Amino acid sequence: MHTRGRRLRFTAVLALTVLTLTGFSTGRHHSHSRHGSSGGGGGCSSSSQDHDTSTSSGGTTGGSTHRSRPTYRSTPTATSSATARPLKDGTAVLKRCASLDDPYSTVEVRNPNGREALFTVKVAYKNSNGSTLADTTSQVSVPANGRATLRMAAASTGILDRLDHCEVDPRATADR
Repeated sequence: MHTRGRRLRFTAVLALTVLTLTGFSTGRHHSHSRHGSSGGGGGCSSSSQDHDTSTSSGGTTGGSTHRSRPTYRSTPTATSSATARPLKDGTAVLKRCASLDDPYSTVEVRNPNGREALFTVKVAYKNSNGSTLADTTSQVSVPANGRATLRMAAASTGILDRLDHCEVDPRATADR
Protein backbone atom coordinates (compact mmCIF):
# COMPACT_ATOMS: atom_id res chain seq x y z
CA MET A 1 0.00 0.00 0.00
CA HIS A 2 2.87 2.35 0.82
CA THR A 3 4.47 1.72 -2.60
CA ARG A 4 1.19 2.38 -4.39
CA GLY A 5 0.87 5.83 -2.73
CA ARG A 6 4.42 6.75 -3.78
CA ARG A 7 3.69 5.69 -7.35
CA LEU A 8 0.53 7.76 -7.45
CA ARG A 9 2.35 10.78 -6.02
CA PHE A 10 5.26 10.30 -8.47
CA THR A 11 2.80 9.96 -11.37
CA ALA A 12 0.94 13.12 -10.28
CA VAL A 13 4.18 15.12 -9.98
CA LEU A 14 5.36 13.79 -13.34
CA ALA A 15 2.03 14.65 -15.00
CA LEU A 16 2.08 18.16 -13.49
CA THR A 17 5.65 18.66 -14.72
CA VAL A 18 4.74 17.53 -18.23
CA LEU A 19 1.68 19.78 -18.28
CA THR A 20 3.73 22.75 -17.06
CA LEU A 21 6.50 22.19 -19.61
CA THR A 22 4.08 21.81 -22.54
CA GLY A 23 2.14 24.97 -21.66
CA PHE A 24 -1.13 23.47 -20.47
CA SER A 25 -2.90 25.40 -17.74
CA THR A 26 -3.74 23.66 -14.46
CA GLY A 27 -6.87 25.77 -14.02
CA ARG A 28 -5.57 27.65 -10.98
CA HIS A 29 -4.88 30.93 -12.77
CA HIS A 30 -8.46 32.16 -13.31
CA SER A 31 -8.26 31.33 -17.02
CA HIS A 32 -11.56 29.81 -18.04
CA SER A 33 -10.85 29.57 -21.75
CA ARG A 34 -11.95 26.47 -23.62
CA HIS A 35 -11.47 25.30 -27.16
CA GLY A 36 -13.44 27.48 -29.57
CA SER A 37 -13.45 30.54 -27.31
CA SER A 38 -11.24 33.52 -27.79
CA GLY A 39 -8.36 34.27 -25.47
CA GLY A 40 -5.06 32.82 -24.42
CA GLY A 41 -3.86 30.19 -22.03
CA GLY A 42 -3.90 26.42 -22.38
CA GLY A 43 -3.00 24.35 -25.40
CA CYS A 44 0.26 23.21 -26.87
CA SER A 45 3.19 25.54 -27.09
CA SER A 46 5.28 25.99 -30.20
CA SER A 47 7.93 28.55 -31.11
CA SER A 48 5.99 29.45 -34.26
CA GLN A 49 2.75 30.25 -32.40
CA ASP A 50 1.90 33.72 -31.13
CA HIS A 51 0.76 33.59 -27.49
CA ASP A 52 0.92 37.32 -26.80
CA THR A 53 -2.72 37.55 -25.70
CA SER A 54 -4.14 39.10 -22.60
CA THR A 55 -7.66 38.15 -21.53
CA SER A 56 -9.89 38.97 -18.62
CA SER A 57 -12.43 36.24 -18.00
CA GLY A 58 -16.05 36.61 -16.96
CA GLY A 59 -15.91 40.36 -16.58
CA THR A 60 -13.74 40.09 -13.47
CA THR A 61 -10.78 42.32 -12.89
CA GLY A 62 -8.38 39.47 -12.07
CA GLY A 63 -7.90 38.05 -15.54
CA SER A 64 -4.81 36.11 -16.44
CA THR A 65 -2.07 37.14 -18.82
CA HIS A 66 0.07 34.77 -20.82
CA ARG A 67 3.16 36.20 -22.47
CA SER A 68 5.67 34.37 -24.59
CA ARG A 69 9.00 35.45 -25.94
CA PRO A 70 8.78 37.63 -29.06
CA THR A 71 9.34 35.98 -32.39
CA TYR A 72 12.13 37.45 -34.50
CA ARG A 73 12.26 37.34 -38.28
CA SER A 74 15.48 36.36 -39.95
CA THR A 75 14.53 37.70 -43.36
CA PRO A 76 14.60 41.39 -44.30
CA THR A 77 11.29 43.18 -44.60
CA ALA A 78 10.02 45.15 -47.59
CA THR A 79 10.74 48.42 -45.78
CA SER A 80 14.43 47.69 -45.60
CA SER A 81 16.64 50.44 -47.02
CA ALA A 82 18.89 47.78 -48.56
CA THR A 83 16.25 47.25 -51.24
CA ALA A 84 16.38 50.85 -52.53
CA ARG A 85 16.90 51.11 -56.26
CA PRO A 86 19.87 53.10 -57.60
CA LEU A 87 19.04 56.61 -58.75
CA LYS A 88 18.79 57.52 -62.43
CA ASP A 89 20.55 60.62 -63.70
CA GLY A 90 18.39 63.67 -64.32
CA THR A 91 18.28 66.11 -67.21
CA ALA A 92 19.54 69.67 -67.31
CA VAL A 93 18.27 72.39 -69.68
CA LEU A 94 19.88 75.83 -70.03
CA LYS A 95 17.26 78.54 -69.56
CA ARG A 96 19.52 81.59 -69.55
CA CYS A 97 23.27 82.15 -70.10
CA ALA A 98 25.34 84.47 -67.88
CA SER A 99 26.04 88.00 -69.14
CA LEU A 100 27.72 91.24 -68.07
CA ASP A 101 24.37 92.47 -66.72
CA ASP A 102 23.64 89.25 -64.78
CA PRO A 103 26.68 86.98 -64.15
CA TYR A 104 24.48 83.93 -63.43
CA SER A 105 23.34 81.13 -65.71
CA THR A 106 19.91 79.63 -65.06
CA VAL A 107 19.45 75.86 -65.47
CA GLU A 108 16.34 73.72 -64.98
CA VAL A 109 17.01 70.23 -63.59
CA ARG A 110 14.46 67.39 -63.80
CA ASN A 111 14.41 64.35 -61.50
CA PRO A 112 13.04 61.11 -63.06
CA ASN A 113 13.22 59.22 -59.74
CA GLY A 114 10.45 58.42 -57.30
CA ARG A 115 12.39 60.02 -54.44
CA GLU A 116 14.23 63.28 -53.80
CA ALA A 117 17.79 63.35 -55.14
CA LEU A 118 20.85 65.58 -55.30
CA PHE A 119 22.17 66.30 -58.81
CA THR A 120 25.44 67.78 -60.07
CA VAL A 121 25.14 70.17 -63.04
CA LYS A 122 27.96 71.40 -65.30
CA VAL A 123 27.94 74.58 -67.43
CA ALA A 124 30.68 75.47 -69.94
CA TYR A 125 31.29 79.12 -70.90
CA LYS A 126 32.36 79.43 -74.56
CA ASN A 127 33.81 82.22 -76.73
CA SER A 128 32.80 82.96 -80.33
CA ASN A 129 35.27 80.31 -81.65
CA GLY A 130 33.59 77.62 -79.50
CA SER A 131 36.58 77.33 -77.18
CA THR A 132 35.81 76.83 -73.50
CA LEU A 133 36.74 79.85 -71.40
CA ALA A 134 35.77 78.18 -68.12
CA ASP A 135 33.25 75.78 -66.66
CA THR A 136 31.48 75.50 -63.35
CA THR A 137 29.64 72.78 -61.51
CA SER A 138 26.97 73.11 -58.88
CA GLN A 139 24.56 70.85 -57.02
CA VAL A 140 20.83 71.09 -56.52
CA SER A 141 18.30 68.96 -54.61
CA VAL A 142 15.25 68.08 -56.71
CA PRO A 143 12.01 66.60 -55.35
CA ALA A 144 10.73 63.20 -56.49
CA ASN A 145 9.56 63.30 -60.13
CA GLY A 146 9.93 67.07 -60.03
CA ARG A 147 12.10 69.91 -61.26
CA ALA A 148 14.19 72.67 -59.73
CA THR A 149 15.74 75.87 -61.07
CA LEU A 150 19.40 76.48 -60.36
CA ARG A 151 21.25 79.82 -60.69
CA MET A 152 24.96 79.26 -61.25
CA ALA A 153 27.57 82.00 -60.95
CA ALA A 154 29.94 82.35 -63.89
CA ALA A 155 33.41 80.91 -63.26
CA SER A 156 34.86 84.42 -63.07
CA THR A 157 33.71 87.86 -64.06
CA GLY A 158 36.84 88.24 -66.21
CA ILE A 159 35.41 85.88 -68.85
CA LEU A 160 32.12 87.70 -69.27
CA ASP A 161 33.44 90.28 -71.76
CA ARG A 162 34.65 87.42 -74.02
CA LEU A 163 31.63 85.14 -73.44
CA ASP A 164 29.60 84.26 -76.53
CA HIS A 165 27.38 81.43 -75.24
CA CYS A 166 26.90 78.79 -72.54
CA GLU A 167 26.52 75.03 -72.91
CA VAL A 168 25.03 72.86 -70.19
CA ASP A 169 25.75 69.15 -69.91
CA PRO A 170 22.29 67.66 -70.58
CA ARG A 171 22.96 64.89 -68.05
CA ALA A 172 22.56 65.95 -64.41
CA THR A 173 24.46 63.34 -62.41
CA ALA A 174 22.58 61.84 -59.44
CA ASP A 175 24.77 62.00 -56.33
CA ARG A 176 22.66 60.17 -53.77
